[in-house]
Amino acid sequence: MMNADFWRNAALLVLLAGFTLWLALREKSQRARIAQRTRQAVARVGVVGVDSSTTADVAKRMPQRFARRIAALGERLPVVQAEDRAKVAMRLASAGFRDRRAVAVLSGIKIVVGVCSALGAIALGGHLPAAAQIFVIRALLMAGGFVIGMMLPEYALAFFVRHRRRAIAAALPDALDLLVVCTNAGNSLVVAIKRVASELRVICPPLADEFTVTADELSIGGDTAQALNAMSARVGLPTMRALVTTLVQSQKYGTPITQSLRTLSRTERSMQMVALEEKAAKLAPKMTMPMMFFIMPTVSLIAAGPAVIRLIAVFRGH
Repeated sequence: MMNADFWRNAALLVLLAGFTLWLALREKSQRARIAQRTRQAVARVGVVGVDSSTTADVAKRMPQRFARRIAALGERLPVVQAEDRAKVAMRLASAGFRDRRAVAVLSGIKIVVGVCSALGAIALGGHLPAAAQIFVIRALLMAGGFVIGMMLPEYALAFFVRHRRRAIAAALPDALDLLVVCTNAGNSLVVAIKRVASELRVICPPLADEFTVTADELSIGGDTAQALNAMSARVGLPTMRALVTTLVQSQKYGTPITQSLRTLSRTERSMQMVALEEKAAKLAPKMTMPMMFFIMPTVSLIAAGPAVIRLIAVFRGH
């Protein structure tokens, strides 16, 4: 009887969560739907000979629709505080997500993952003898699953930031060498950054993306120091900060930057070699525990196994 009540309560929770998500994700009004259909009809009339309702176009629009729905959910149920939105936006920009709805999409993803984790905790908690009988334990499992689900997107975002920074740090010395070549050829800072971005598009897309954004900000006539410092804040690497400092000082005082960039490139390559040597030096202590637990017992068994078997046979014979 208790099991039937549990599954009935779980079904009611699932229906309630589904109804809540449907209310949050539905269109705002009938007028908005009519306007959207009108815009689509005008777009289809404006493009001659192109059928916008093909399967490929629908497949391309589906991620955008999903992102819009998740963003709408995040805007209606904000889980990020107003004072923390700037920090979250900077972290998203460091991970490569610079859309204006990125914070709202992250909030919506956190809500959806939290609700799914809570429902999963309720479903799995029914297999525990204590959780199936005590309502408080089931409520704690649901709350714990919701909190863990809300934290998972944060860890995923931190992983994306670390992965992107490692990729940028690995390609930054080559970018500095290319900047040296471009500045020696007499190119301006904007032209040099655009050229380096085009050359690094295949080798390191994250760094090429950062250079492209910075070059676009410089091309529209913005403050050079502000654009370069924004790139340094997004990347968050010491070498990038040194590069930005060098470029800002060169633009401010009119000093040549070729020698400074060459020195910075050599320093970065030396730092990478030191980091690789440090990792190689740490390899021997790290291999000690696996050797003790996995290799040494096997070697001991192979070396002493035959002698032990002979001793056992001798003692059994006596």
